[in-house]
Amino acid sequence: MKNKQFTILLFLTLKGLLFSQEKKQENLNEVEITSARIDLPFSKNSKTITIISEADIKATTATNVADLLQQVAGIEVVRRGTNGMQSDLKIRGGNFEQTLILIDGIKTEDAQTGHHTMNIMIPLENIERIEIVKGAAARIFGQNAFTGAINIVTKKKQKNKISLGIKGGSFDYKSAQITAVKNFKKSNHQVHYSYNTNAGYRDNTDFKNNNYFLKSSFNTKGEPIQILASFADRKFGAQYFYTSPSSNFTEYEETQTSLVGISTKFIKNNFIVKPKMYWKRNQDMFLLRRDNPSFSRNFNISNKVGAEVNTSYNSKIGITGFGVDFSKITLASNNLGNQERTMLNGFVEHRFLVGNSKIDITPGVSLSYFSDFEFHVFPGLDFGYKVTDKTRFYWNVGSSYRVPTYTELYINIPNFLSGNADLKPEKAVTQEVGIKYNTAVFSFDTALFYRISKDLIDYVKKTETSPFYRAENLRQIRTNGFELNGAYNFKIQNYAQKIRVGYTFLNDTYGNIDVFKSRYLLNSSIKNHLTASLHTQFFKYVSQQISYRYVDKYIDNYNVVDAKITATIKGFTIFGIANNIFNTVYSEKEFVPMPEGNFEFGIKYQLD
Repeated sequence: MKNKQFTILLFLTLKGLLFSQEKKQENLNEVEITSARIDLPFSKNSKTITIISEADIKATTATNVADLLQQVAGIEVVRRGTNGMQSDLKIRGGNFEQTLILIDGIKTEDAQTGHHTMNIMIPLENIERIEIVKGAAARIFGQNAFTGAINIVTKKKQKNKISLGIKGGSFDYKSAQITAVKNFKKSNHQVHYSYNTNAGYRDNTDFKNNNYFLKSSFNTKGEPIQILASFADRKFGAQYFYTSPSSNFTEYEETQTSLVGISTKFIKNNFIVKPKMYWKRNQDMFLLRRDNPSFSRNFNISNKVGAEVNTSYNSKIGITGFGVDFSKITLASNNLGNQERTMLNGFVEHRFLVGNSKIDITPGVSLSYFSDFEFHVFPGLDFGYKVTDKTRFYWNVGSSYRVPTYTELYINIPNFLSGNADLKPEKAVTQEVGIKYNTAVFSFDTALFYRISKDLIDYVKKTETSPFYRAENLRQIRTNGFELNGAYNFKIQNYAQKIRVGYTFLNDTYGNIDVFKSRYLLNSSIKNHLTASLHTQFFKYVSQQISYRYVDKYIDNYNVVDAKITATIKGFTIFGIANNIFNTVYSEKEFVPMPEGNFEFGIKYQLD
């Protein structure tokens, strides 16, 4: 019955070729993609790129970044609880270690473990847009952009305002937030604070978190100087987040994650120079037994201090991009030991335009040095053909690379998990070919992709009687698939309506992997992923949103539907959200069932 249901849904998707998760706003072609080394308008990029605009964020059922990204086909967000408390992020069948998150272009990967990738998610209130680059992105960003990268672009100059909001919902959920924006003659500032608490939808899944955000811009004779600061303090019950019911553990975790960055831009004739400096800190305290901290307590503090300079030069033969970034990483841990790593990355690429600028060819290479894994090279090539002003054909190929995290190298939990100091880095070569069409009313894109991955790292049991999981380099895995996306914007009674649908198919072919069981890689990724959303408005002050996703994994499949209604009048915004309205029983992570039908409501007042 479920397969029949999926077939019908897929048929409707292919029949329309209208609906998508990818194109987000009417002036999309003019949006400059800042996640690339060479800044280009969306319409001129020769990669699979998704933009989630500020308007899309408002017209969604999501209240946090994790839930928002779930509505993009090809992205799997493995949540271990509600309200984005603990989530793993995967792109096109990769694992949670292989996606790079950037905030305003600042790399935020964590050398301890990829489980911390989503710790510092910016509140939706402060996000201008999200840029998602799918496919090999190591040539652009260096290591960790193994299957893709996501750049969260925070809001810049806004008008003066004060915004107050409260929310509540199922499982004794409570939330309060305040946002203030103030503009002065030579500077502008925005400040945000939010507090969230929840009693938990099942045993030992309660949480409390505080989020602080500051962004300031100081005017100069040239481009402004931008200062960013963010801090997230999270405390949560983590029942079976990392173990299984047979362990009888009562896991608990506390994380504190901060990011401080300063950046600017210099423009001189045909040169654009963009320097930035940043410091990211993550503190993690994890207990296997919440009521007995002395049983097993892991405490880790990681720091990353970095600086980078990206430069582009526009000449008669095209745009040349080049730059360098340097970072120093340290880790202090009672389980993983005291570690440090120095990373240096340089890149160069050039975008050639030929055939009356209808064809663009961009070869490039990135060279990275790791103090504990030496030099590595990431070459790549992008090719694009402008069929019409609205249609673009593209092809790209690139190599990827990821060094092991300190958890993979050195973790030691007796009778459960063991690291491996002899691990080799992961490697992959990815190529894709696609076509995209975009107008203000209708957009469509599709892409075929293929990835050969080698030495992928996972925790495995060699035999059924193996006493613990050990980190190992598995053999080759081939991943092929395709995406089909589109969007349709129309009006009813002069009110804007939007329909979006996206579909991704993935197929993994494993080499000769002789293991009994793996924790992450084998038989755990999505095969079919269908997403759809509908935003409607029929009255002046009221709008409705509904979102749907079908997830078909090797071990399970499920359908989830969320709905939202919003009323806005005279500075007040009132909303209600119903999640999983059909009470689907499902898990995104083994042993961690997600809640059945639940609700959330809130009110916000904005004084301009």
